[in-house]
Amino acid sequence: MTYVNTATICLYTIGANIRAKATEQAVTMRSHPDNADLPTCFIRSDGQLAARLPTFANENAALVKLYGAMLLTRTFDEKAVALQRTGRLGTFASSLGQEAVSIGTASAMRTEDILLPSFREQGAMLWRGVSPKELFLYWGGDERGSDFAGPRGDFPICIPVASHAPHAAGAALAIKLRQESRVAVAIMGDGATSKGDFYEALNIAGVWRLPVVFVIANNQWAISVPVSRQTAARTLAHKAAAAGIASARVDGNDVIAVRAEVGEAIDRALGGEGATLIEALTYRLSDHTTVDDARRYRSDAAVSEQWPKEPIARLRHYLTNTSGWSKADEEALIADCRERVERAANDYLSTPPLEPDAIFEHSFAALPKDLLDQRGGIAMAKTIGPHHD
Repeated sequence: MTYVNTATICLYTIGANIRAKATEQAVTMRSHPDNADLPTCFIRSDGQLAARLPTFANENAALVKLYGAMLLTRTFDEKAVALQRTGRLGTFASSLGQEAVSIGTASAMRTEDILLPSFREQGAMLWRGVSPKELFLYWGGDERGSDFAGPRGDFPICIPVASHAPHAAGAALAIKLRQESRVAVAIMGDGATSKGDFYEALNIAGVWRLPVVFVIANNQWAISVPVSRQTAARTLAHKAAAAGIASARVDGNDVIAVRAEVGEAIDRALGGEGATLIEALTYRLSDHTTVDDARRYRSDAAVSEQWPKEPIARLRHYLTNTSGWSKADEEALIADCRERVERAANDYLSTPPLEPDAIFEHSFAALPKDLLDQRGGIAMAKTIGPHHD
């Protein structure tokens, strides 16, 4: 018996008219693949300029905001790990060392754009209005953490690797069919580029010329597998060529460079030029998650080599050298971040847990009989109370 994927049938049906038109349009490549090896960089790891800054980066207040957002993200991560280690939070994925990818990406987006985050993008979510308490709730296993009070159009955290790449293409297709002026932006790790979901999403984004940006946080490791053992491609940015979409490569530890490249990609998408794949080169300084021990597959010396390149110290060096960022400024910002995170953690810990029957509330518009029976059983158990032999 042959089984037909109904989702595939829907894609081909919806796209029949779009495909014919898209094949007649030339795909504008931002850069030839041979030049994709050179990452965009404005500030080197020592805080010195590598190139003339984009316009937005000439405003000191804008850079301080980016710096503060990265510091808040790291402060949140530290508290989340501490809560997990003391049994008050579930498994957590820290973004230590790659905060610039999330913050740079989110800061380039507009309110009406759509973010599709993976499980290490708390920085982007915080920037776009998700509260620290909501993130704590999510990682504590409470679904109310996905019901953001802020960016209602953004997608929830995606745990399965690369499965949100087709979601991003679908959101972009909806944007195109509705003729809306906005863009879908998906962030994922280098491991995602080894999944079929990723290639399918890139392919359809190219064929249908969709307003979507795929940002790859290349932190060099897919859990314990290095990039060199994932692909024979010279760079991950080269993978855009097969899909016929634009590509760029950026220093993912330079928040200014990330914001600039993502901003350009969004502008191209809004101008009808289609999708872009951006490879942001960074490094995961932490374990993969709190249930991982990275020392089993990489040396402490290798990690130590990467610490001088991390994004927060880089921008701090620049601010100190150019705008007189002082010790007092630093201490005040650290205190503010800690106070905000501690307050959110206390709010999370004091939030009463949901009742057991809450699991049924958002499963179906109308619950089928078997689930109605289960919910009734829970209600009865609550009425009777615990049973003792």
